[in-house]
Amino acid sequence: MGNRPEELRALIDSVAKQDGDPVQIAVVGNGSPVPEVPEGVRTTELPENLGIPGGRNVGIEMFGPAGREVDILLFLDDDGLLARTDTAELCREAFTADPELGIVSFRIADPDTGETQRRHVPRLRASDPMRSSRVTTFLGGANAVRTRVFADAGLLPDDFFYAHEETDLAWRALNAGWQIDYRSDMVLYHPTTAPSRHAVYHRMVARNRVWLARRNLPLPLVPVYLGVWLLLTLLRRPSGAALKAWFGGFKEGWTSSAGPRRPMKWRTVWRLTRLGRPPVI
Repeated sequence: MGNRPEELRALIDSVAKQDGDPVQIAVVGNGSPVPEVPEGVRTTELPENLGIPGGRNVGIEMFGPAGREVDILLFLDDDGLLARTDTAELCREAFTADPELGIVSFRIADPDTGETQRRHVPRLRASDPMRSSRVTTFLGGANAVRTRVFADAGLLPDDFFYAHEETDLAWRALNAGWQIDYRSDMVLYHPTTAPSRHAVYHRMVARNRVWLARRNLPLPLVPVYLGVWLLLTLLRRPSGAALKAWFGGFKEGWTSSAGPRRPMKWRTVWRLTRLGRPPVI
């Protein structure tokens, strides 16, 4: 967004220090000018903010259609910092060793405390962030994706703008036969924040949850999945304003277009269940 030039430069420096072959870098100015960056960094400036998935899709195609000029793409939040110099090599080794591996989700840790927030562990059993495992989704601001996943499953859903775009891609990738790993040894430092800091958080979380279900789930599971999330939302007792925004987004999710519907196979539902997160929660 162009408002963190010092953090962006530190992130770029941490990528440049990675062991092994140099990592090509692309920076997307998502409705803002790109700050000064080192020579050799690819840049593009968009006239308007396309949202998180829209901006990332532009970044993907800076490496050719569906990113096909390269084998792996890393997505890193501009206020993050790679904690180690071997992360790129670990990615290369992981994808080489496992031909079915499509996406790797990094561990996000606070740079001062080393703490990983529970919400940053992409599985239901999140009490031990140091345990790596197969998972059913990934963290959008700290991950690596084999570009063949985009060719098989498509890009991120532009219309989501913010929230749940990673799960939409993850479900489509799993349905296409790919696997997703959470790796605790691949670390991105990122300051501890609350997602509700975004003014649009409650509305878009609800709207996109409905879109996610309408786009990807077999019809019998749509009301179950959304009913569970409605109950969980009420049990968390949000403020009146937050609840009003949430219900507004929930209604919008039903009354607006969710985009193309490509329901996952029932065997994918079973895969998600065996991985510990059936697509009803």
